[in-house]
Amino acid sequence: MHTIDDLLVDGQFLQDPYPAYQALRERGSVHWSEEFFQGAWLLTDHADVERVLRDPRFSAARTGGWVKRIDGIDPRDGDPRGYAEFRTFQRLFARAMIFVDGPDHGRLRQVLAAGFHPQVIRGFSTTIERLVVELLDTLDGRDFDFIEAFARPLPSRVIALLMGIDLADEKDFIAWSDDLVAFIGAPKPSVEQVRAAEHSLVALIHYFQALLPARRKMPRDDLVSRLVIAEAEGKIRTDAELLVQCAMLLLAGHETTRNLLGNGLHALLSHPSEWARLREQPDLMPSALREALRYSSPVQYTGRRVVSDLQLHGHTLRRGDLVIALIGAANRDPTRYTQPDVFDISRHEGSHLAFGSGPHVCIGAGLSLLEAELAFSHLMRYWPTMHASIEQARWNGNAAFRGLATLPVHRHL
Repeated sequence: MHTIDDLLVDGQFLQDPYPAYQALRERGSVHWSEEFFQGAWLLTDHADVERVLRDPRFSAARTGGWVKRIDGIDPRDGDPRGYAEFRTFQRLFARAMIFVDGPDHGRLRQVLAAGFHPQVIRGFSTTIERLVVELLDTLDGRDFDFIEAFARPLPSRVIALLMGIDLADEKDFIAWSDDLVAFIGAPKPSVEQVRAAEHSLVALIHYFQALLPARRKMPRDDLVSRLVIAEAEGKIRTDAELLVQCAMLLLAGHETTRNLLGNGLHALLSHPSEWARLREQPDLMPSALREALRYSSPVQYTGRRVVSDLQLHGHTLRRGDLVIALIGAANRDPTRYTQPDVFDISRHEGSHLAFGSGPHVCIGAGLSLLEAELAFSHLMRYWPTMHASIEQARWNGNAAFRGLATLPVHRHL
């Protein structure tokens, strides 16, 4: 029988993690693994994952131990071999809203929430639709790689416009974001991955530093201006705090949506009867998107730190232990969903955890869903008989941010 860590390092895990999740679940609800950040508890059950995301005894402030556990650096060596080099990087990362707890998290989230209010997002729908149509018009008359031609540029352009960023800089900020995503999504980040992420985070911060003076002088109706105004009102406390929120908003604003678009279309075209059903019953779009998120979660896991010793399923979790909440596994939990490995766009069995839960639930979920709804609706109208070369699709190899690197599609059967 394979060990827990054998299942997680198997070459197939990054291509299809769901058999490994099932094997973990069959062996119990809680597992210790050395393959995640040199030691972490893995949780697979829906109820446990949701509890971790909601319970304040599990802290999102985890970046210190995370950066210290770089692959190839023994944490027992202390600062000389690694952590000192990345201390500034860690401190910057730790200011991001997704890694902050309690009152500070509430303060930062309140600042940003107004920019993602449903009314604001609905008002942006015409712009998103225009971007969708522009991208599809450039693809008319040829087959194409859906990820490169559509799923990458659409959400990056949407978040850039929402933040008030020049679209001419799209390639730069996508490249910087890719380095950060590679680091965040690595169960054992290498020194090289950390250095690349640090370089790109600094590049993003310098980019926004150059943008801020004009926004301070003349604020606009965009997210960067909201943050600048919040800083003037004392709701954002330092330049560093403001700049890191800008950088992480840019990253989060397109990465999850890119994977929702790619994973969602892959699931639909892998199940032609469901694609046909959605074309015939477009009112199923909301449930189809929920099912796509459940079935192939763009975010496969997130981490928390144990605040104080506690018992879980007979295991003692110590203060400071890292807990990995396997969202992808929870969304396929057979005690929560009927036939969880079946893709059913009319499924109505409650919420999924793809956008998280509790205080840190994804602030941009509404925007992401709107982009996907408009994209898939127009795809069905443009090319109702489109299909994908599923066997040629290639996954990105990122354990946390599971998505497709390529998805060749063809306009006609």
